[in-house]
Amino acid sequence: MAIDAEVARTEQAIQAAFRVQDFRAAATLAVENYGAEVCGFLAARLRNPADVGDVFSMFCEDLWSALPNFRWQCSIRGYCYTLARNAANRYSVAPCNRADRRAAFADDEQLSCLIERTRSQTAAHLRTEVKSRMRTLREQLPEDDQTLLILRVERMLPWRELAIVMSENGDPLDASALDQASARMRKRFQLVKDKLKELARLDGLLLED
Repeated sequence: MAIDAEVARTEQAIQAAFRVQDFRAAATLAVENYGAEVCGFLAARLRNPADVGDVFSMFCEDLWSALPNFRWQCSIRGYCYTLARNAANRYSVAPCNRADRRAAFADDEQLSCLIERTRSQTAAHLRTEVKSRMRTLREQLPEDDQTLLILRVERMLPWRELAIVMSENGDPLDASALDQASARMRKRFQLVKDKLKELARLDGLLLED
C-alpha cells in the first residue's frame, strides 16, 4: 500500500506539471522517481551491465521528446516502461544508435545531472550485484582455487609469497624451487580464472565472444 500511495503522489505531481505544460518539471519528476526502477528493469532485460547506461540514456531522450504528446492512456510509470522496452529493442537491433545526451539535454543542466546521477548510482548497484554473483560462482570452485583467487585478487599477494602459502608440504623452498613454484602458480591462477570466466558466461554475467 505504501508503494501504491507513493506512486499515486508521484503521478499526481507529474500530472500537475503536465497541465501547466511544464514538461521539464514533469520529465524531471519521472526520472527522479522512476529512473532507478527503470534501470533495474533494463538490467534484468539486457543482462549485460555495460549496455544499461546507453539504453537508459536512450529512454530519457525518448521521454524528454515524447512527453508533450503523452495522451494519458496509462500512468506515466507504465509509459516509462513502454519507452524503456522500446529503447531496449532498438538497441538490440542496432547498438550503435546510442542517445546523444549532450545534444538532448544541453539546455537543461539540472535534468542532465539527474540522469547522470541515476545512471551512476544504478551502475554502482549493478557492480555490487555482479560482485555478489561472482562470489557465489567462486564458491563452486575447489577450496584451494578459491584461496588462490582471494589471496591474489583481493589480498594482492606477490607470486613468490603465494607459492609459499600454497606450498603443499610447507617446507622451505630455495630460490630455484621458489621461482619454479611461482611460475606454476601463475599458470594455475590463469586456469582458475578461465574456469571462473566460464562459470560466469554460463550464468549470463559475460557475453559470448
